[in-house]
Amino acid sequence: MATDPTQDDASARRPAATRKVTRHRGEGQWGMGHFTPLNGNEQFKRDDDGLNVRTRIETIYSKLGFDSIDPNDLRGRMRWWGLYTQRKAGIDGGKTAILEPHELEDEYFMLRVRIDGGRLTTAQLRAIGEVSETYARGTADITDRQNIQLHWIRIEDVPAIWQKLEAVGLSTTEACGDCPRVIIGSPVAGIAQDEIIDGTPAVDEIHRRYIGNQEFSNLPRKFKTAVSGSPVQDVVHEINDIAFVGVVHPEHGPGFDLWVGGGLSTNPRLAERLGAWVPLDEVADVWAGVVGIFRDYGYRRLRTRARLKFLMADWGPEKFRQVLEDEYLKYKLVDGPAPAEPSTRWRDHVGVHPQNDGRFYVGFAPKVGRVDGAQLAKIADVAAAHGSDRLRTTVEQKMIVLDVEADQVDALVAALEALDFQVKPSPFRRGTIACTGIEFCKLAIVETKGRAQHLIAELEQRLPEFDQPISINLNGCPNACARIQTGDIGLKGQLVLNSQGQQVEGYQVHLGGSLGFTAGFGRKVRGLKVTADELPDYVERVLRRFDEQRAEGERFAEWALRADEGALA
Repeated sequence: MATDPTQDDASARRPAATRKVTRHRGEGQWGMGHFTPLNGNEQFKRDDDGLNVRTRIETIYSKLGFDSIDPNDLRGRMRWWGLYTQRKAGIDGGKTAILEPHELEDEYFMLRVRIDGGRLTTAQLRAIGEVSETYARGTADITDRQNIQLHWIRIEDVPAIWQKLEAVGLSTTEACGDCPRVIIGSPVAGIAQDEIIDGTPAVDEIHRRYIGNQEFSNLPRKFKTAVSGSPVQDVVHEINDIAFVGVVHPEHGPGFDLWVGGGLSTNPRLAERLGAWVPLDEVADVWAGVVGIFRDYGYRRLRTRARLKFLMADWGPEKFRQVLEDEYLKYKLVDGPAPAEPSTRWRDHVGVHPQNDGRFYVGFAPKVGRVDGAQLAKIADVAAAHGSDRLRTTVEQKMIVLDVEADQVDALVAALEALDFQVKPSPFRRGTIACTGIEFCKLAIVETKGRAQHLIAELEQRLPEFDQPISINLNGCPNACARIQTGDIGLKGQLVLNSQGQQVEGYQVHLGGSLGFTAGFGRKVRGLKVTADELPDYVERVLRRFDEQRAEGERFAEWALRADEGALA
């Protein structure tokens, strides 16, 4: 499909009102007739659909090497196939915002494997491990969107990697780019004893119909989806572009509450309910309607305002629902109830839990999602040896083994812990997540993964009796890939001055963010920044004060929002 909607068959699928052409540039909304590209990203998407770059990768770039790659493919369209150039080693964070893209990037790629719903078989996990060992120097990170990312990928190896992944039913299709990214889903969908409704069929239907389909491969920016029928609300639905949250309608039974317009980055916004109940067999249609609105009415003039949250902020949920019903669905949605508060303060499924079929699932905690290819293969082997063929990743950078017979649970737990994957981790290992950081990311200013692992070790040693749920989110830049605004302790990487007046790596501190209960963004105390070296001391100090001052049953987020500034310093 050509990306100009006035010249392709896709325009015939859109309501007539969205095809009216005007002379005003406006915000670059196709639905208002504003089709002229208003920035370089919109231009390269119009020139050629991102999905088409695969052919050039296979037939040209993988054969002629890195220097043969067209710049608009290298820094644009290749994202549609999960490929980003990684940061060149040795460039410090002070140069992140100064250097040009070609000066920051190495001749290697990050490759993101798309894992919808976090669902993996042992064969698939083993294949990712083999790709990591063969082509990615053993690297592998479990992300907070249930994907697995590899590094040090050469363009010459990409076709072989695709062949290896696709042979077991995996892909990198639209893992990045201005398109529908991975669909995150409850990692215990279909097996949890307390599940309201299994969203797996909806995830599969959305993927079957629309992923890799040029109908939605040119959106204003990325589009993030969450589907979960779990009462523990395990997919951070409040910060996705669209989310379907399990609820029970008093007349129609189990279905989903529809949320739209969430997102973080430098302008965070919580999603809003449209007040609509969606049955399972209509989820894919409603999803397509919301994505259609984003495609046609989303703002394409400025990249900084191109996310769906900005349109929702301007329209509001009432207008958004009306346009969805009148122009896209052509029917009225059923009014429905809001979801109840989560049933537990930990929503990561770590530990041993009964399934609805008499077997058990076992959730375990890598440190901030950092694993390696050999470990992934060992996890697959351990799962298989204990009778399981299914695993899941979670949005907390954790993993789960499903379908474990009762007499195999203890042996599986022992085998995982022998690999240093704890089933009963400390609150610090359990609750800490981190983005990629300056090691590989061109946007990063500071290091994250190693520093988070060091912080966990320090806190475990210093606070061995601490037993409260705590989320510590480390991010290497302001873009919030590690959800800094919604963690109990959110740490935004930046350069700060130490006591000697030297510029060093450090973090701006956000305190008291929360999702799932009373959702809200963390509190920023004026001037509260810590150097990387001071970080363990600072976190220890704040957690001790919380332990001393908290009321019975009070969560850290609640305490942090009421505490005086002196207690937070």
